Amino acid sequence: MPHRDRENDDSDVGQYLGEYASISSIVKEALPFELIAVVGGIVSGVILSGMTSEIEMIPGLLIIIPGIMGLRGNISSALGSRLGSAIHMGLITNIDFKNKELSNNIVGSMILTILISIFLGFLGHIISLLLGLESAGLFSLILISLLSGFFSGIFLSFLSVFLAIGTFKFGLDPDNVVTPSIATIGDILSMIMIFIIARLVIML
Repeated sequence: MPHRDRENDDSDVGQYLGEYASISSIVKEALPFELIAVVGGIVSGVILSGMTSEIEMIPGLLIIIPGIMGLRGNISSALGSRLGSAIHMGLITNIDFKNKELSNNIVGSMILTILISIFLGFLGHIISLLLGLESAGLFSLILISLLSGFFSGIFLSFLSVFLAIGTFKFGLDPDNVVTPSIATIGDILSMIMIFIIARLVIML
């Protein structure tokens, strides 16, 4: 009986590897989204190139922009990875925000976003002063970092959930799809949010 159970386990593992972890499935599923990620990076650069006036009017903004984009990509990608693992383990099966595994991941990611965004704005101000550069002020840089990170974070957190569960239901591995997709959308969305919040700060 134990021998038969081992054979069944080996069969299940082999089926799993064939469906989700073979070289062909990894390349086939991930390649289109990686190519889209490259295009998304270029789009983000185009948006940044159009922010010349905002960068000039808000000293220190250029210092925190890479940090904001890195923050969003790192936290959202980590969230997507954790969701993918939870889905494969059967801990998350549907979009149910009463599910502790799901809700804890979202809330934890948002708390990290808020804390690190505040730290990033503070760090941008301090580094600007240490390098002898102008700074728009501690409050302005923290406000831009916090609001752009928070609003893009909410959108990306829920998008990660829908992508992870949706792709799995369609027979795709969330690990191959969610991270590059979220990184791409995160870059573009972060730049748009930075642009909008920076504009609002200038108007204030």
